Amino acid sequence: MSGTLYGISLGPGDPDLMTLKAARLIAASPVVAWPALPGKESLARTIAAAHIASGTREIRMDIPMTSARTPAQTAYDHHAATIADELAAGRDVAVLCEGDALFYGSFMYLMARLVPRFSCKIIPGVTSVTACAAAAGLALAARNERITVLPGPLPEHELRMRIEGAESVVIMKVGRHIGKIRRVFKSLGLGKRAVYVERASLPDERVLPLAEAPDPAPYFSMILLVKGGDPWL
Repeated sequence: MSGTLYGISLGPGDPDLMTLKAARLIAASPVVAWPALPGKESLARTIAAAHIASGTREIRMDIPMTSARTPAQTAYDHHAATIADELAAGRDVAVLCEGDALFYGSFMYLMARLVPRFSCKIIPGVTSVTACAAAAGLALAARNERITVLPGPLPEHELRMRIEGAESVVIMKVGRHIGKIRRVFKSLGLGKRAVYVERASLPDERVLPLAEAPDPAPYFSMILLVKGGDPWL
């Protein structure tokens, strides 16, 4: 019998925010795979380190972060083949994923390559969105309010249109796009209401007004805006 592929969501960074189910499955898995930038330490492995049993077979998955799709897709092809060999031999594989595995998570690219052949189970987790909202003390939605989640690389005109028509806004993948995002908020008269959150739940977490955010912003950063059009108090 083939092994089972597990997509293990680890939460935003604080190991205490990992679910009990995720911790149990990591400890029981004979094979654990985790993503990393080439030459860098893996945050995913760091979060889960206390639960990886001695003797576990570990697969480091180097994934390049570039605007070009081909290098990353080639890497996913290679790592999916390695994981497939383990599954075909009857060994379960736990793939570690920061945040939630299916919310902007790298696991989905492996899943797409492996699910046609192998059984797969997803363990959901605390998302970076809810972690940032908790750090900032912001209620993102109440009553009938809607939340709009936007990626920072969107063109400036599209960001402006979507933010203008939104009620609560979450902008992810900020990085080098923060200058553009700030311009959009300022042009809409919302610059002073936006909150910047960096490395939510980690020891070096920072919560700042958007005007004080660094440029470029680190990878683990997010911008939140709550317009508060529905009076719920």
